[in-house]
Amino acid sequence: MAWALLGIAGILEIGFAFFMKSSMGFTRLIPALLTVATGLSSVFLLSISLRTLPVGTGYAVWTGIGAAGTAILGMAVLGDSVAPMRLFCIALILAGVIGLRLVSGS
Repeated sequence: MAWALLGIAGILEIGFAFFMKSSMGFTRLIPALLTVATGLSSVFLLSISLRTLPVGTGYAVWTGIGAAGTAILGMAVLGDSVAPMRLFCIALILAGVIGLRLVSGS
């Protein structure tokens, strides 16, 4: 259950970053409210998952999902660069997240 909550928290972290960009510096009400809602929800679910997962593993997986997912969303939706080295670095982040999950005892 902790891993599922952590995965949802990571996905919410992606939404947090996307809505923060969309809020244009908190000048647009709906994206600003979604930024706050997804950010708080993400941290709340992270905190619940850390009740049973090691803090280093949980936090690294959460930030990895958020970082890689946000970069991918930026490329797919916002026109960010799709340079081969960016893709390679995202693959390394995802490999680290998967590796942490595989070697975790929980």
